[in-house]
Amino acid sequence: MADETIITIPLGSVYSKKPEYKRSSKAIAEVRSFLEKHMKAKEVKIGQDLNEKILSRGAKKPPRRIQVKVSKDENDVCTASLVK
Repeated sequence: MADETIITIPLGSVYSKKPEYKRSSKAIAEVRSFLEKHMKAKEVKIGQDLNEKILSRGAKKPPRRIQVKVSKDENDVCTASLVK
């Protein structure tokens, strides 16, 4: 049975530490590392809707925070999708 939870991920640290053209790719990496840490998962899969939301304003301006619905299965694999 999959455990589902809604998490708000802060991405403000991506703005201050990275050059503008790398912000979206670092934001996706930040989502993965945040979910691995907080959900204690071995692997994180990011849904297409979440990826499109991060890239919606271009590569230079990802959102400052994002709400994600995360489900974890018995193999310690998390699937993240955008909260609608």
